[in-house]
Amino acid sequence: MSSSPTRRMTIGDFLLRRLEEAGIRHLFGVPGDYNLCLLQQLYDAGRLKWIGNTGELTASYAADGYARLNGLGALLVTNGVGPLSAINGVGGSYSEHVPVICISGSIPLRSIDRGLGMHHTMADGTFDHFLHAHAQVTVAQARLTPRNAAAEIDRLILTAWREKRPVYMELPSDIPYLEIEVPEAPLILAEPPSDPERLHSCISAIAGRLSLATSPAILVDADAGRFGVASELMQLAEKMQAPVAVINAAKSVIDETFPHYLGIYAGGASEPGVREIIESSDCLLAIAYSPIEVTTGDFTASLPAATIHARGHSVDVGDDNYQAVTLKEVLRGVIDAVPQVTNRPPRQLAKAIASKFAEASAKLTQAAYWPAIQGYLRPGDVLYVDNGTSFSILGLKLPPDCTFIGSINWGSIGYSVGALLGALTAAPHRRHLLFLGDGSFQVTANELSTILRHDHKPVIFLINNGGYTIERGYIGKAESYNDVANWSYAALPKVFRPDTSARSFVVKTVGDLQHVLSVPNDTLIFVESIMDPCDAPAPVTISSNKGAELDYGPRGPQHRDGLQLRPAK
Repeated sequence: MSSSPTRRMTIGDFLLRRLEEAGIRHLFGVPGDYNLCLLQQLYDAGRLKWIGNTGELTASYAADGYARLNGLGALLVTNGVGPLSAINGVGGSYSEHVPVICISGSIPLRSIDRGLGMHHTMADGTFDHFLHAHAQVTVAQARLTPRNAAAEIDRLILTAWREKRPVYMELPSDIPYLEIEVPEAPLILAEPPSDPERLHSCISAIAGRLSLATSPAILVDADAGRFGVASELMQLAEKMQAPVAVINAAKSVIDETFPHYLGIYAGGASEPGVREIIESSDCLLAIAYSPIEVTTGDFTASLPAATIHARGHSVDVGDDNYQAVTLKEVLRGVIDAVPQVTNRPPRQLAKAIASKFAEASAKLTQAAYWPAIQGYLRPGDVLYVDNGTSFSILGLKLPPDCTFIGSINWGSIGYSVGALLGALTAAPHRRHLLFLGDGSFQVTANELSTILRHDHKPVIFLINNGGYTIERGYIGKAESYNDVANWSYAALPKVFRPDTSARSFVVKTVGDLQHVLSVPNDTLIFVESIMDPCDAPAPVTISSNKGAELDYGPRGPQHRDGLQLRPAK
């Protein structure tokens, strides 16, 4: 039995205390009768600030965005309707490796013990449906009771932080005010120490291979950012004079002004010169590489056979697998162990941003839009992208200290609006730029009202091109299923908050855009840019065309004349 000091606290207060100790300062969500006890405790204790959302889906997106800048995020929903509405966002956090704690106020333990029917249930006499549902998209789940709450709260929070994935806990509505014995000591977010022998052997194996290589290189996936090892990777690259590339999901993890930064590797869709350097490396160190079609140029990526694969808690070097090691400890050891290289020139590639100069009176096009945005970026910006032609932001060169936030693997449209709220809450001192299209915005536009309610000042760049242009590149170039209703987007800030000081603009020409980009960002700026439905950047259209081949096969409708948007010649 543990001899550590304890004290008595209510279950709800202990949960709030542990969230605060884990660095969570805000809680997103929607109130409901089963979670109001915990919400009242939150207000009484003043430990966390409540950020009420317009729905559970956007709350889950906000918690995800918050976690990407804060390290952990949390949301609170109510039984049944809440966790099912939030499950898409929680699934995205799982796919994107983002540590989020989903708390569901659930039906009383009394009702579970007695089998009493309650609202917000399936009315079938069983009460585990939502635990089972979230078991598919989280790494740990639990229903809290007075007997397990102290242990399970700590287990779930630590698991989310260590695994960089979401967890799910149910808090029955009749127990938050019950007192239990809890640890006196604060919760410490720390990795368990590596096994000394495994760590030493792993470091030696990696350092040995890198030291013998004549063309070493590093390939970075998003987990390098999640596990906080970007600085170690750049130190290693600097010491070895080795080039570093990222996959598109890891954009901004490596400073794009770093002398050894190459660009994005995506097989045949790589930036010029990057593919040759990565695929010809005689010792490639890949960090948490997790390939899917959108990160590999439709499966055209081909890493060298001897690639070293390092993950958060394990490493593969040839036939050897090293468990019980942590990525940060491994990289720090490798930095110390490899020799300093002085005679290998940097392999940084020049990035040319395509530019099409036009008269100020010229109609705004994608070709003129993105070079103008490139000139608008500043060090320290947080940039968000949603599915669509806004993926063009992947081709821009980011200044130092920028953060890129997108749902690249999960690809849930509308994610970015909720994520914007979350990350604004985590880092209100930074400039936040949201890039999305009309189709994505319509899914979660209501969360703009919460952004305005809290007086945030992002710059929102919305492309109004009549629907899902990225889908028109798959099939349905002119079909109505790819159209959306034409809203007065720039009017929405005033609709959602009539007293807002937000500035709204409708941009139709190059000159209009140039004017907007000179406006001071001392309040929220909403920019609605009108573009042709069939105007799309060539890389986006090419990707959609190839995606159609993968999705529909040789008998698919994409081969019919005129059904598919194609790149301009």
